[in-house]
Amino acid sequence: MTDVLRTPDGRFEALPDFPYAPNYLHDLKGYEGLRMHYVDDGPQDAATIFLCLHGEPTWSYLYRKMIPVFTAAGHRVVAPDFFGFGRSDKPVQDDIYQFGFHRGSLIAFIEQLDLSNIVLVCQDWGGLLGLTLPMGLPDRISRLLIMNTTLGTGNVKLSEGFKAWRKYVQGNPDFNVGGLMKRSCPNLSDAEVAAYDAPFPDQHYKAGVRRFPAMVPDHPEAPGAELSRRAGDWLKTEWAGESFMAIGMQDPVLGPSVMMALRNFIKGCPDPFEIADAGHFVQEWGEAVARKALETFGL
Repeated sequence: MTDVLRTPDGRFEALPDFPYAPNYLHDLKGYEGLRMHYVDDGPQDAATIFLCLHGEPTWSYLYRKMIPVFTAAGHRVVAPDFFGFGRSDKPVQDDIYQFGFHRGSLIAFIEQLDLSNIVLVCQDWGGLLGLTLPMGLPDRISRLLIMNTTLGTGNVKLSEGFKAWRKYVQGNPDFNVGGLMKRSCPNLSDAEVAAYDAPFPDQHYKAGVRRFPAMVPDHPEAPGAELSRRAGDWLKTEWAGESFMAIGMQDPVLGPSVMMALRNFIKGCPDPFEIADAGHFVQEWGEAVARKALETFGL
């Protein structure tokens, strides 16, 4: 295994609105030697499990406004941090972070915890990866809660906004994560901005963050593209579960047009719940989204 960094625990003390004790898997199959962190809140015997997947450049802290809504309704919430993010271990070599590396870790995570009757909650890379899972785990995933994301099929031209973002990250290996979050969500407090910065003491911890923009498939043969096309076909023809879509209408990259195109891939997906003031990080408006999803699902 490549060299690995582990963010000091002290960086995560007294985070606002995030009282959750850390949980770790040290022996994830195929990822031995790496420690994955996850939040696990609510009744362990709950019939329904909300599996919340974050994206770039966030971590499970992003779900702090949704977790209590789900648990108050009697459900269990599991929110892992991808390797390279949050409290999970961070390999320092950029090239270890590949589509298959992350997707495989999610499958191993779900299987090791034996999660079932899952509501898959996803946004950004949580969706690029997560929406490829139902076709392989149809007996475990029963519902989808989808926020500003897409499928990386490799046959859709990348927007100029995304290409500018990717170029920026490539040219700024120590880019300011908290600053990005503050620009995207101006209402964040200084303490909340610091919480988003917490996993990354310096640029050596940011290999995973640097890699995600470059990993988005930009041609049909790119890693993950063919798998994503198969996932789209499966969701369009075979998906039999319930779906709920929420759109942050101010997102300049994965906003309304991208989400409406994605909706066409989700069999039976109803009209989306639109949040007029929300941008890319819809979970910052998450209480309203969570309540509407529970109402839609009858949970």
